[in-house]
Amino acid sequence: TTHAEFDSPATYRICVRGCIPTRWCDRLENMTVTEHAPEAEAATSVLLGELVDQAALAGVFNTLYELHLPVISVERLSE
Repeated sequence: TTHAEFDSPATYRICVRGCIPTRWCDRLENMTVTEHAPEAEAATSVLLGELVDQAALAGVFNTLYELHLPVISVERLSE
């Protein structure tokens, strides 16, 4: 892993347990939010989008922490 990977854009998919209030979406770096509410399971939200660097990713995690939404998974889809 090189330092340059942390400073370059990448596409991420982040899955969290719970629903994200629409008023908070602007704090999520313009990621697309899709909510899923399977009948047998708790609601989940999936965030998908390109983040400019690791600092932006940390900002998204901080917002999710402020919302008390547990992170289920994080995938880096592209560089």
